[in-house]
Amino acid sequence: MPDSDPKQLVHKPEFPRSNAYDVDWVLANQMGPNALWLVEWLTSSMKIEKGMRVLDLGCGKAMTSIFLAKEFGARVWAADLWIGPDNNHKRACDMGVGDLVCPLRAEAHALPFAHGFFDAIASVDSYQYFGTDQLYLGYVSTFLREGGQIGVVVPGLMKPVDGEPPAHLTSPQSNGKTFWESECWCFKTADDWRTNWERSGKVNVDVVDTLTDGWKLWRDFERATEAAGTSPFPSDAEAIEKDAGEYLGFVRAVATRNDAEATDLYSPTIGVDVGVDT
Repeated sequence: MPDSDPKQLVHKPEFPRSNAYDVDWVLANQMGPNALWLVEWLTSSMKIEKGMRVLDLGCGKAMTSIFLAKEFGARVWAADLWIGPDNNHKRACDMGVGDLVCPLRAEAHALPFAHGFFDAIASVDSYQYFGTDQLYLGYVSTFLREGGQIGVVVPGLMKPVDGEPPAHLTSPQSNGKTFWESECWCFKTADDWRTNWERSGKVNVDVVDTLTDGWKLWRDFERATEAAGTSPFPSDAEAIEKDAGEYLGFVRAVATRNDAEATDLYSPTIGVDVGVDT
């Protein structure tokens, strides 16, 4: 029988930084797969240092923002459309980093920042919802300084879905919930993400890869939230277990802004060059 102890399910030796965070806090503030595991994996391929200005794009309940501030001493702008900045500010203060985390409400296609302002941009479990447009990376990278990094971790596909999704992802689980919804078409393979980013011409791609046994981690965290009663949705653990990594997992992409188009401003909404102030 699968382990049903949330603390055992959440403690993973491959994520030593994440293990230092209170399990009850992690489970209470989750909005999907374990954000701390994913940001720890992401930052192992990024250069985040004390005092850096970092945009945490689609931060949810600011768990990743708090991690970036506590673990690296970064100054983090915690941007999210759906979670209010008041609650995220309180979370950051409660965790001792209220002076390093600046929460705000922002839409990913209308970011209120100066171009070149950030040393790094990070996005965990959200970029797939707004970043699949071929023009988006060109837009968001304008907020990076030359040589700054952008890094994302997203739920992704381990191989392409040819035709219809497989039956084990579209059939109802024993709890009645079906894993595959129309939004799942935003899941892309590592090759898809590499092609998208390389074609932008705005960055040099550093890393595109997949998380070893990502499906097991995803399954275990689903089990943990189910056992703790902290998830507002029925668990997807059964569907993920049946898939066993055939399709589902996590993709990481990290790139460095180049200076080839340093003065271009792009709007992914209308898809045209909108010019440069003079």
